Amino acid sequence: MADGVPELYVTNFNKRFTGVSSTLRAVLQQHLGRYRSVLVGVGLPGLPDPITKREALRLSRERPAGRPFAIWHVRRNTEMQLAILARDVLRLPIRTVFTSAAKHRHSAWPRFLISRMDRIIATSDEAARCVGRHDTVIPHGVDTVRFCPPPERAAEWAKTGYPGEYGIVTVGRIRPSKGSDIFVKAMIRALPDLPGATAVLVGLAKPEDQGFVAKMKAEIAAAGMEGRIFFSGSISDEALLTILKGSRLLCATPRYEPFGVTPLEGMACGLPIVATATGHFAECVGDPDNPEEAGRIVPIEDVAAVADAVRWALEDAAHWAGLSARARARVERVFSIEGEAAGIAAIYEALWAEG
Repeated sequence: MADGVPELYVTNFNKRFTGVSSTLRAVLQQHLGRYRSVLVGVGLPGLPDPITKREALRLSRERPAGRPFAIWHVRRNTEMQLAILARDVLRLPIRTVFTSAAKHRHSAWPRFLISRMDRIIATSDEAARCVGRHDTVIPHGVDTVRFCPPPERAAEWAKTGYPGEYGIVTVGRIRPSKGSDIFVKAMIRALPDLPGATAVLVGLAKPEDQGFVAKMKAEIAAAGMEGRIFFSGSISDEALLTILKGSRLLCATPRYEPFGVTPLEGMACGLPIVATATGHFAECVGDPDNPEEAGRIVPIEDVAAVADAVRWALEDAAHWAGLSARARARVERVFSIEGEAAGIAAIYEALWAEG
């Protein structure tokens, strides 16, 4: 055995930076100081350079010091396939942990791969029902130190360069499944009643979605809202953080979403949430009218309900301040990255303890 052999391999085989990429990055940042860890595959900002799949297989031949085996934590089909090959065909001393956020029943091949995992983590109760066999439910968390309410929200908004006094923001790929058009239609309805607000869609639109974007921009122009609704395109993490800290509300209006971590990042910055009834959004926001309620959940594709909820959150300053405080408090209590990392570490430790 060698002290330098990793005990934890975290795989990332997707070249695009997705929600899965974001969540595994956040957890691995927490675990780097706790475990001898490596990222395998595609690099991620804020993490040490990754090793290749071939290098991961080579290093996994040797048991890590003080452990009966190494753990491979995987989240995608291709990653499960390689882990099963390493453990069952090459007979390397590893065990596998799989995290599932899917809100639909898996097809036959993924179900087979998942059945071969040593431990299964679901990110929500609904994901647990969809995946079937699982060992625990651990919701995604956010870095509540980095994502935090600003001392002066208006000053943060001024840094963005957008007009108005504050932002209403939605974050994610610009495409139909994310409900970008629902957000635009709702903003066309709501903004006339919110004179200080500017709406921003943060995210990349791929070439195949440019027609979708053009249609939304035509709707914005027809409503005379060109100076109040903006598309940011792909921006840096720091620019996104500035927008979140300068905004007063985050909307998430997808038609389908497995989990969705950006509302949690907004909540950590003190933003109430208006979200459609998909993803993990209902658990994020909390039950209606309870002391922790941090926003509103509305029916999917209900433009009028989104617009009404936006007005409900923003038209009264004292009401907004209460929602803002509850959003921050709920994230700290239920959805911190420290809590997610600790829950996952408990799975690792229990697996190692079994030997």
